[in-house]
Amino acid sequence: MKLDDVQRIAHLSKLELNQAEAEAVLPQLQAIFALVEEMQAVDTTGLEPLAHPILFLRDLAQPLRVDQVTESDHRAENMQSAPAQEDGYFLVPRVIE
Repeated sequence: MKLDDVQRIAHLSKLELNQAEAEAVLPQLQAIFALVEEMQAVDTTGLEPLAHPILFLRDLAQPLRVDQVTESDHRAENMQSAPAQEDGYFLVPRVIE
């Protein structure tokens, strides 16, 4: 990766980088691309992808809560304060003609 590549990436990203900023970003991008190359070199044949990386760490994965109803139906009570309603729905004035 060269300085021209940094300027090209900045242009594609709609970023304005001056020469000093581009020179500061260059080693960071080189490190990122080196890490990507290192990761691509790992043989992953036969490994199934994870839906989420945290699933690999079962102890850290957040358990799902039980899917149960915790509140009762208050529709009738809520509809009593509605100025206009029809079939259990609030009616509001039309705002778009």
